[in-house]
Amino acid sequence: MNKIKVLVAVVSLMAVSIISNAQTAASLKIGYTNVEYILALMPEAKRIESDLKAYSTQLESQLQAKYKDFEAKGEAYQKGASTMTEVIRADKEKELMNLRTSIEEFQKNAEVSLQKKQQSLLEPAYKKMQQAIDEVSKENGYTYVFNSDAGYGTNAILLHAPEDGNISDLVLKKMGVTPPAKGAAGTPTTSPAATNTAPKNTTPSLNNAKPTTKKKK
Repeated sequence: MNKIKVLVAVVSLMAVSIISNAQTAASLKIGYTNVEYILALMPEAKRIESDLKAYSTQLESQLQAKYKDFEAKGEAYQKGASTMTEVIRADKEKELMNLRTSIEEFQKNAEVSLQKKQQSLLEPAYKKMQQAIDEVSKENGYTYVFNSDAGYGTNAILLHAPEDGNISDLVLKKMGVTPPAKGAAGTPTTSPAATNTAPKNTTPSLNNAKPTTKKKK
């Protein structure tokens, strides 16, 4: 008899647990959005992209100026190496090697600097977007909101979902942006975050520019 009571109690607990889990699942509302799509349509996008391109151009100009200086000094060295004393030739070679190292370090630092610049420009836009997402989620009862696209060159986080769970246009409207009609021509597909604005590595190989000389025996 006691075993039967225990069994009934266990079954009752299981039933309560099942019903509770079902109610919890029913109360969940999951939505998704595309952060890159929203960012590309925000008014800030064009300014961010313009600022990044201007900064990238500035860095690239400085890089090219450094290389031209190296190239000019390299050519002068090659032309006059045969008439230089060993001490002067060694000094010029050291100067050229230092210039080459400086160019390589500048290129690396420029890439890091551009990434930091991009992050600083995007941070306010992302904060504004997050606030709109939070407000839309609260107003429409969404428990969780996922990003449907992890970004260029990465695997999407959301592989399948119903269209009615997409809150991207609601977020745009919350920020005062009118979403484009579905399938409309000219709809942005990339944002400043996905745009490659790094200084172009068009600098000729420094190894090819390295002067070669025959030292006197």
